[in-house]
Amino acid sequence: MEALAGKVIVITGASSGIGKALALELAQQKPRLVLAARNRERLEEVAALCQGRGAEALVVPTDVTSAEACRRLIEETIARFQSLDVLVNNAGAAMWARFDELANASRLEELMQLNYMGSVYPTHSALTHLKQSRGLIVAIASISGLISPPLLSGYAASKHAVMGFFESLRIELKASGVGVTIVAPDFVQSEILAKATGADGTSLGDSPLEQRSLLSAEKCAKKIVRGIERRKRLVLTSERSAWARWGQILAPKLVDRISAKIVGFRE
Repeated sequence: MEALAGKVIVITGASSGIGKALALELAQQKPRLVLAARNRERLEEVAALCQGRGAEALVVPTDVTSAEACRRLIEETIARFQSLDVLVNNAGAAMWARFDELANASRLEELMQLNYMGSVYPTHSALTHLKQSRGLIVAIASISGLISPPLLSGYAASKHAVMGFFESLRIELKASGVGVTIVAPDFVQSEILAKATGADGTSLGDSPLEQRSLLSAEKCAKKIVRGIERRKRLVLTSERSAWARWGQILAPKLVDRISAKIVGFRE
C-alpha cells in the first residue's frame, strides 16, 4: 500500500510550478488533496488532473497573505475530510533586481508577507489538527535560503526567514509528534522566475535563467514526495544545494563567486 494513500494533504500554491507538479505526483498514491491558490480556474484544472490519477481533490481559493483566508482553508479541509495529515507550504513569488536599483523598497515587505507569513498563517491554523494526527509540516524554502545570490536579496531574505522559522518550530513540536520537513530546491523550471518582478516592480515576463538547464518541476516533486514519505528533516534537490550548504561555512568567498556566476551577476 502506498505510504500516503488516504492521507489528507493541503498544498498552497498548487495552481502552477512545484505545487502543481507535487499535487500530480502525490495523486498517484490516491490521497485526499486540498489545493489552494488564488486562481480558482487553474486550481480546478489541477484538481481534474489529480482526480484522473485516483486522488480526491478539494479546491479552496486562498490568498495566503491573509490570516483569515488561511483559517478558512483549514476549516474547509476539516469540514470535508475531518482530519489533516500533511500541510505543504509552497506558495511564493520572487524578485530579480539589484537592491540599489529598486524603484520602491516596499517590494521586500510584500515578498516577506507572501513567502514568509504565507507559510506562518496556514501553519498556525493547522497546528491543532496536525497535533491530533501527529502529522507533518512541509516548508518549501529554496537554495536561496541556504545562500544569498545577488539580484535575489528580497527573495533570499524571505526564504532565510522560512528556514529559520521552521527549524525553530521543529524543536518546539518534537514532543507533539508533528514533524517538519524543509525543502530547499535548486532553481526549478517553473513560472516563478518569469513572474518575478524587476527593479521597476513589474513582471520580468521571461525567465532570466535558461530553463532547459534547470531541474524540472516534476523531478523536484518526486524528490519532495520521497522526503515526505520518510519525514526527512531537510530535502535538497541537487548536488549544488548540498555543496552550497557546507560551502557557506567552509568557503564563503568561493560561494559568493559561484552564486554570482549562477545568476549572471556582473558588478
